Amino acid sequence: MASIIDDLKMHYKFGGIAQRLIYWNVACFLGSLFFYDFSVGTFNFPNWIALSSEPSVFMTKPWTLLTYAFFHDGFSHIFFNMIVLNFSSTLFLTFFSQKQLLGLYILSSIFAGIAFVSGYYFLNFSASIVGASAAIMAVLVATTTYSPLMNVRLLLIGNVKLWHITLVILVIDLMQIRIENTGGHIAHLAGAFFGFIFIKLLQNGTDLSKIVSTIIDFFVNLFRKSPSTPFKKVHKNYKKPVANPTSKIVTKDKTQQQIDEILDKISRSGYDCLTKEEKEFLFKAGK
Repeated sequence: MASIIDDLKMHYKFGGIAQRLIYWNVACFLGSLFFYDFSVGTFNFPNWIALSSEPSVFMTKPWTLLTYAFFHDGFSHIFFNMIVLNFSSTLFLTFFSQKQLLGLYILSSIFAGIAFVSGYYFLNFSASIVGASAAIMAVLVATTTYSPLMNVRLLLIGNVKLWHITLVILVIDLMQIRIENTGGHIAHLAGAFFGFIFIKLLQNGTDLSKIVSTIIDFFVNLFRKSPSTPFKKVHKNYKKPVANPTSKIVTKDKTQQQIDEILDKISRSGYDCLTKEEKEFLFKAGK
């Protein structure tokens, strides 16, 4: 059991933002079990988590534009979403950075949430939504927009073009928009549209993910302790010793060198390629 927990910790620490998004979604789902109504077999999310289409509720709880994208209303809901998130984010990171993935996930969630609220307001409907589907659609469509002809190998089917997969998912959303979960499908399509716009702007030199990166960096630096500057004594007659010109080679610490080699291995082949000894060494070094 301890080794499983250690593996999970290492996956979270070194797996990148895609793995962390999955962890955050799973953690929120486990926490949402407190809102499960066993008498009717459904989740009853409070309006400070789920995104409500009611303007009076939404305007007083604007943070729900983001919180709804980390909660799910059933095991099958989160299971399918996390599979597609892992698939689409892996493809996305082939071309783009970790910060761009996080920025796209957050911004597309907000955009899709606004589209859902606006759509239901004009349709005179009232409901609330949860789920990461809109943000996942944004990641998938963004990757497809950038590289539509990428070959993807599917089980029992073989090689298909990425745009074929994306098109099928979008058509299913369009077909079901008037049948069931209208608000969810509006959010999905809005997320897909945002993913398309995100890449087009990026290709023109505008990286929207920098908005998120700048805000996160601001708060990280705000709460980070600035290193204290040690008091320096000045002696007038002190002569600075001349450095030895022959010793310009810096020897890397053996432990640090081994850590760097393991991290290089992770970046090339992923965390799962490590041996048990390498995992244990990395875990101990990270303490």
